[in-house]
Formats: sequence, structure tokens, C-alpha cells
Amino acid sequence: MGKKKTGQRIHVKLRSTESTYVYHSVKNKRNTTERILIKKYDPILRKHVDFKEER
Repeated sequence: MGKKKTGQRIHVKLRSTESTYVYHSVKNKRNTTERILIKKYDPILRKHVDFKEER
């Protein structure tokens, strides 16, 4: 059996600011302490919009 990975990496949900679409991602909590704000493609709206980290 494999060992469980431990560390500062956590799973986060990135929710679109203009629709209900959600991306799932991983971030290093030690290097990035604040919430993530990324501009990504939203397939519902078919354009690039801001995605904010949800907790």
C-alpha cells in the first residue's frame, strides 16, 4: 500500500464570479496564504471571467 501524502497542499474550489461554474484545483497553503483570484475560461458563458477561491 502507498503512503498517504501529507503536507501543505490543499484542495480548493474556484467559483466563477458571473455564473455557477466551478473549477477544482490544488494550492500550497504555505506559499499562498490569501485566497486565489484567477482569470479562466467559463464554458457556460463562453468567455474568460474571474474565478475566486471558495472555502
